[in-house]
Amino acid sequence: MSLGLIIFLIILGLLLFIIEFMLIPGVTIAGIGGAVCLVTAIVFSFVSFGTGTGLLILGLTVLVMVVLTILMLKAGTWKKFMLKTSIDSKVDTVGAAEGKVRAGDRGVTVTRLAPGGKVLVNGEYYEAKSIDILIDPRQEIEVMKIDDNKLIVKPINKQI
Repeated sequence: MSLGLIIFLIILGLLLFIIEFMLIPGVTIAGIGGAVCLVTAIVFSFVSFGTGTGLLILGLTVLVMVVLTILMLKAGTWKKFMLKTSIDSKVDTVGAAEGKVRAGDRGVTVTRLAPGGKVLVNGEYYEAKSIDILIDPRQEIEVMKIDDNKLIVKPINKQI
C-alpha cells in the first residue's frame, strides 16, 4: 500500500472523528468509519513499511489528534454547539407571600378533590388538596393552610 493512500486514510479518519464530535454526537457511522480508517492506515503502515515507519505514523496520528482536540477546546468550538439554557424559574406559588390567599379564606371546588384537584379562591384558580375526604365539585371549602404550591382545604359543613 502506498504512503499517499495511508495519509489519505488518516486524514479521512480524522475528518470523520471531527464530524462525529461536532455534528453527530454519539456512536454513529462517522465515528466508526473514522476508527476503521485510522486503524487500517496504521496497520497497513506497519505491514508495508515496517515497525519503525509504523510507529512513526502511529505517533504522528496520535499527536495530530491531541493537537486538534486542544485547538478545538481553546478556540471555543464546543461552546458554539453546546446547549446554553438555564432554568431560573420556579413552580408557580400559591400567592401566600403576596397576600392573595390566606388560611381561613373560603372558595369553591372546581373539580373533585380526590384528594387533589382545582379550587377557586378569591377569584383565582389554585391546586388544592383535601385531607382524608373526597370533596365533590361546586362545594364550598375553607383554606386550612398553604403548603408550598398547594392549598390544604376542608369542606364547609352547612348546618340547617
